[in-house]
Amino acid sequence: MKDDPKIRYQALHHQFVASARVVKYAHDNYPQFKMGNMICFMTTYPATCKPDDMLKAQSEMRMKNWFCSDIMVRGRYPEYADRYFEENDIRIKMEDGDLDIIKEGTVDFYTFSYYMSICASTDENEKLTGGNLMGGVKNPYLEASDWGWQIDPKGLRYTLNAIYDRYHIPMMVVENGLGAVDKVEADGTINDDYRIDYLRKHITEMKEAVKDGVDLMGYTPWGCIDLVSASTGEMAKRYGFIYVDKHDDGTGTLARSKKKSFEWFKGVIESNGEKL
Repeated sequence: MKDDPKIRYQALHHQFVASARVVKYAHDNYPQFKMGNMICFMTTYPATCKPDDMLKAQSEMRMKNWFCSDIMVRGRYPEYADRYFEENDIRIKMEDGDLDIIKEGTVDFYTFSYYMSICASTDENEKLTGGNLMGGVKNPYLEASDWGWQIDPKGLRYTLNAIYDRYHIPMMVVENGLGAVDKVEADGTINDDYRIDYLRKHITEMKEAVKDGVDLMGYTPWGCIDLVSASTGEMAKRYGFIYVDKHDDGTGTLARSKKKSFEWFKGVIESNGEKL
Protein backbone atom coordinates (compact mmCIF):
# COMPACT_ATOMS: atom_id res chain seq x y z
CA MET A 1 0.00 0.00 0.00
CA LYS A 2 1.39 3.37 -1.05
CA ASP A 3 2.05 5.80 1.77
CA ASP A 4 -0.47 8.64 1.73
CA PRO A 5 0.70 11.74 3.69
CA LYS A 6 -2.91 12.82 4.22
CA ILE A 7 -3.75 9.55 5.98
CA ARG A 8 -0.41 9.44 7.80
CA TYR A 9 -0.70 12.87 9.40
CA GLN A 10 -4.37 12.40 10.24
CA ALA A 11 -3.48 9.15 12.01
CA LEU A 12 -0.59 10.87 13.78
CA HIS A 13 -2.95 13.55 15.05
CA HIS A 14 -5.13 10.90 16.68
CA GLN A 15 -2.01 9.39 18.26
CA PHE A 16 -0.95 12.79 19.61
CA VAL A 17 -4.33 13.31 21.23
CA ALA A 18 -4.41 9.79 22.66
CA SER A 19 -0.87 10.11 24.01
CA ALA A 20 -1.60 13.49 25.58
CA ARG A 21 -4.72 12.11 27.26
CA VAL A 22 -2.71 9.30 28.83
CA VAL A 23 0.08 11.65 29.94
CA LYS A 24 -2.38 14.09 31.50
CA TYR A 25 -4.25 11.26 33.22
CA ALA A 26 -1.00 9.98 34.72
CA HIS A 27 0.07 13.46 35.84
CA ASP A 28 -3.33 14.15 37.42
CA ASN A 29 -3.77 10.80 39.16
CA TYR A 30 -0.20 9.59 39.74
CA PRO A 31 1.95 12.70 40.17
CA GLN A 32 4.97 10.54 41.02
CA PHE A 33 4.94 9.12 37.47
CA LYS A 34 7.20 10.54 34.78
CA MET A 35 5.96 10.09 31.23
CA GLY A 36 8.00 9.96 28.03
CA ASN A 37 7.78 9.43 24.30
CA MET A 38 9.64 7.30 21.74
CA ILE A 39 11.14 8.65 18.52
CA CYS A 40 12.90 6.74 15.73
CA PHE A 41 15.65 9.31 15.12
CA MET A 42 17.43 9.55 11.76
CA THR A 43 20.07 12.25 12.06
CA THR A 44 20.37 13.97 8.69
CA TYR A 45 23.43 15.85 7.47
CA PRO A 46 23.61 17.94 4.29
CA ALA A 47 25.66 16.02 1.71
CA THR A 48 27.58 19.22 0.91
CA CYS A 49 27.74 22.77 2.17
CA LYS A 50 25.61 23.96 -0.77
CA PRO A 51 22.78 26.09 0.60
CA ASP A 52 20.24 23.90 -1.24
CA ASP A 53 21.59 20.80 0.53
CA MET A 54 21.56 22.63 3.85
CA LEU A 55 17.90 23.57 3.39
CA LYS A 56 16.96 20.05 2.30
CA ALA A 57 18.66 18.54 5.36
CA GLN A 58 16.91 21.07 7.60
CA SER A 59 13.54 20.25 6.05
CA GLU A 60 14.06 16.51 6.44
CA MET A 61 15.18 16.89 10.04
CA ARG A 62 12.03 18.86 10.79
CA MET A 63 9.46 16.52 9.27
CA LYS A 64 11.24 13.20 9.94
CA ASN A 65 12.70 13.85 13.37
CA TRP A 66 11.39 16.98 15.06
CA PHE A 67 7.73 17.03 14.05
CA CYS A 68 6.38 14.37 16.43
CA SER A 69 8.50 15.34 19.41
CA ASP A 70 7.87 19.08 18.95
CA ILE A 71 4.19 18.32 19.48
CA MET A 72 4.66 15.84 22.32
CA VAL A 73 7.26 17.90 24.19
CA ARG A 74 6.17 21.47 23.41
CA GLY A 75 2.45 20.78 23.26
CA ARG A 76 1.64 22.43 19.94
CA TYR A 77 1.97 21.97 16.21
CA PRO A 78 5.18 23.61 14.91
CA GLU A 79 4.93 26.54 12.54
CA TYR A 80 7.15 24.89 9.91
CA ALA A 81 4.49 22.20 9.41
CA ASP A 82 2.04 24.77 8.02
CA ARG A 83 3.90 25.13 4.74
CA TYR A 84 4.39 21.37 4.39
CA PHE A 85 0.69 20.76 4.95
CA GLU A 86 -0.29 23.48 2.49
CA GLU A 87 2.06 22.27 -0.25
CA ASN A 88 0.89 18.66 0.17
CA ASP A 89 -2.81 19.51 0.47
CA ILE A 90 -3.01 18.08 3.98
CA ARG A 91 -5.94 19.25 6.11
CA ILE A 92 -6.07 17.59 9.49
CA LYS A 93 -9.54 17.08 10.90
CA MET A 94 -9.55 18.06 14.56
CA GLU A 95 -12.25 17.81 17.19
CA ASP A 96 -13.01 20.67 19.55
CA GLY A 97 -10.52 20.63 22.39
CA ASP A 98 -7.88 18.52 20.63
CA LEU A 99 -5.26 21.27 20.72
CA ASP A 100 -5.98 21.96 24.40
CA ILE A 101 -5.49 18.27 25.19
CA ILE A 102 -2.17 18.23 23.33
CA LYS A 103 -1.05 21.35 25.20
CA GLU A 104 -1.94 19.85 28.59
CA GLY A 105 -0.35 16.42 27.98
CA THR A 106 3.33 17.10 27.35
CA VAL A 107 5.94 14.49 28.26
CA ASP A 108 8.57 14.74 31.01
CA PHE A 109 11.46 13.02 29.25
CA TYR A 110 12.54 12.10 25.73
CA THR A 111 13.54 8.64 24.52
CA PHE A 112 14.71 7.63 21.07
CA SER A 113 16.35 4.97 18.93
CA TYR A 114 19.60 5.61 17.11
CA TYR A 115 21.26 3.28 14.62
CA MET A 116 22.66 5.47 11.84
CA SER A 117 22.83 8.88 10.22
CA ILE A 118 21.84 9.78 6.66
CA CYS A 119 22.73 12.52 4.18
CA ALA A 120 20.41 14.74 2.15
CA SER A 121 21.30 16.00 -1.31
CA THR A 122 19.55 17.91 -4.08
CA ASP A 123 21.84 16.26 -6.63
CA GLU A 124 19.91 13.44 -8.32
CA ASN A 125 23.19 11.87 -9.48
CA GLU A 126 24.45 11.27 -5.94
CA LYS A 127 24.84 7.59 -5.01
CA LEU A 128 22.18 6.36 -2.62
CA THR A 129 23.06 4.19 0.36
CA GLY A 130 22.27 0.51 0.18
CA GLY A 131 20.11 0.12 3.25
CA ASN A 132 19.50 3.17 5.44
CA LEU A 133 15.93 3.10 6.72
CA MET A 134 15.03 6.45 5.20
CA GLY A 135 17.32 6.43 2.18
CA GLY A 136 19.71 9.33 1.70
CA VAL A 137 22.99 9.56 -0.14
CA LYS A 138 26.16 7.78 0.88
CA ASN A 139 28.38 9.47 3.45
CA PRO A 140 31.97 8.86 2.27
CA TYR A 141 33.35 9.32 5.78
CA LEU A 142 31.43 6.42 7.33
CA GLU A 143 31.56 2.63 7.23
CA ALA A 144 28.38 0.58 6.85
CA SER A 145 26.88 -2.57 8.34
CA ASP A 146 26.23 -5.79 6.41
CA TRP A 147 22.85 -4.29 5.49
CA GLY A 148 24.17 -0.91 4.38
CA TRP A 149 23.25 1.09 7.50
CA GLN A 150 25.97 3.68 7.94
CA ILE A 151 27.74 3.48 11.28
CA ASP A 152 28.13 6.88 12.95
CA PRO A 153 29.00 6.85 16.68
CA LYS A 154 29.91 10.55 16.71
CA GLY A 155 26.50 11.20 15.20
CA LEU A 156 24.96 9.93 18.45
CA ARG A 157 26.81 12.60 20.41
CA TYR A 158 25.71 15.20 17.85
CA THR A 159 22.11 13.96 18.12
CA LEU A 160 22.04 13.94 21.90
CA ASN A 161 23.27 17.52 21.96
CA ALA A 162 20.80 18.63 19.28
CA ILE A 163 17.82 17.11 21.11
CA TYR A 164 18.85 18.44 24.50
CA ASP A 165 19.52 21.91 23.14
CA ARG A 166 16.00 21.90 21.70
CA TYR A 167 14.02 20.56 24.66
CA HIS A 168 16.10 20.68 27.86
CA ILE A 169 14.46 17.62 29.39
CA PRO A 170 16.04 14.32 30.51
CA MET A 171 16.79 11.82 27.76
CA MET A 172 17.35 8.11 27.24
CA VAL A 173 18.67 6.06 24.33
CA VAL A 174 16.34 3.06 24.22
CA GLU A 175 17.50 1.39 21.00
CA ASN A 176 20.99 1.15 19.54
CA GLY A 177 22.74 -1.83 18.03
CA LEU A 178 24.32 -3.58 15.07
CA GLY A 179 22.54 -6.01 12.80
CA ALA A 180 25.19 -8.41 11.50
CA VAL A 181 25.84 -11.89 10.15
CA ASP A 182 27.16 -13.97 13.07
CA LYS A 183 29.27 -17.07 12.47
CA VAL A 184 29.23 -20.01 14.87
CA GLU A 185 32.75 -21.42 15.11
CA ALA A 186 33.53 -25.14 15.24
CA ASP A 187 33.88 -24.95 19.03
CA GLY A 188 30.50 -23.20 19.35
CA THR A 189 31.82 -19.70 20.06
CA ILE A 190 30.52 -16.57 18.32
CA ASN A 191 33.25 -13.96 18.19
CA ASP A 192 31.25 -10.81 17.45
CA ASP A 193 34.02 -8.29 18.06
CA TYR A 194 32.40 -6.03 15.44
CA ARG A 195 29.33 -5.70 17.68
CA ILE A 196 31.47 -4.93 20.71
CA ASP A 197 33.31 -2.29 18.70
CA TYR A 198 30.04 -0.72 17.54
CA LEU A 199 28.57 -0.53 21.03
CA ARG A 200 31.83 0.60 22.66
CA LYS A 201 32.15 3.52 20.28
CA HIS A 202 28.53 4.60 20.75
CA ILE A 203 28.71 4.39 24.54
CA THR A 204 31.95 6.40 24.47
CA GLU A 205 30.19 9.14 22.51
CA MET A 206 27.30 9.13 24.99
CA LYS A 207 29.79 9.78 27.76
CA GLU A 208 31.14 12.70 25.75
CA ALA A 209 27.60 14.06 25.38
CA VAL A 210 27.14 13.90 29.15
CA LYS A 211 30.32 15.96 29.49
CA ASP A 212 28.77 18.39 27.01
CA GLY A 213 25.93 18.89 29.50
CA VAL A 214 23.29 16.45 28.22
CA ASP A 215 20.99 15.02 30.92
CA LEU A 216 21.16 11.37 29.83
CA MET A 217 19.24 9.01 32.12
CA GLY A 218 20.24 5.70 30.62
CA TYR A 219 20.84 3.41 27.67
CA THR A 220 19.40 0.13 26.48
CA PRO A 221 20.72 -1.61 23.33
CA TRP A 222 18.75 -3.53 20.74
CA GLY A 223 18.66 -6.20 21.73
CA CYS A 224 19.64 -8.85 24.24
CA ILE A 225 18.63 -11.88 22.15
CA ASP A 226 18.44 -12.69 18.42
CA LEU A 227 14.98 -12.36 16.89
CA VAL A 228 13.40 -11.75 13.50
CA SER A 229 14.54 -8.33 12.27
CA ALA A 230 11.61 -5.92 12.09
CA SER A 231 13.13 -4.04 9.14
CA THR A 232 13.87 -7.00 6.85
CA GLY A 233 12.01 -10.01 8.30
CA GLU A 234 15.23 -12.03 8.60
CA MET A 235 16.81 -14.10 11.34
CA ALA A 236 20.15 -13.69 9.53
CA LYS A 237 20.24 -10.04 10.61
CA ARG A 238 21.22 -10.61 14.22
CA TYR A 239 21.45 -7.99 16.96
CA GLY A 240 21.60 -9.97 20.19
CA PHE A 241 24.20 -10.86 22.77
CA ILE A 242 22.56 -14.30 22.83
CA TYR A 243 22.59 -16.43 19.67
CA VAL A 244 19.39 -18.30 18.76
CA ASP A 245 19.76 -21.39 16.56
CA LYS A 246 17.09 -20.44 14.04
CA HIS A 247 17.51 -19.57 10.37
CA ASP A 248 15.65 -17.90 7.55
CA ASP A 249 14.61 -21.22 6.02
CA GLY A 250 12.91 -22.25 9.27
CA THR A 251 15.56 -24.75 10.36
CA GLY A 252 17.19 -24.70 13.78
CA THR A 253 16.65 -25.97 17.30
CA LEU A 254 16.03 -22.58 19.00
CA ALA A 255 18.92 -23.40 21.33
CA ARG A 256 20.52 -20.35 22.97
CA SER A 257 24.22 -19.63 23.37
CA LYS A 258 26.21 -16.64 24.56
CA LYS A 259 28.17 -14.56 22.07
CA LYS A 260 31.45 -12.90 22.99
CA SER A 261 29.54 -9.62 23.40
CA PHE A 262 27.45 -11.16 26.22
CA GLU A 263 30.22 -11.16 28.83
CA TRP A 264 31.54 -7.84 27.51
CA PHE A 265 28.20 -6.07 27.94
CA LYS A 266 27.70 -7.72 31.33
CA GLY A 267 30.90 -5.95 32.40
CA VAL A 268 29.63 -2.67 30.94
CA ILE A 269 26.46 -2.93 33.03
CA GLU A 270 28.29 -3.92 36.22
CA SER A 271 30.67 -0.97 35.87
CA ASN A 272 27.94 1.51 34.84
CA GLY A 273 29.70 2.08 31.54
CA GLU A 274 33.20 2.58 32.96
CA LYS A 275 34.53 -0.79 31.75
CA LEU A 276 34.44 -0.66 27.95
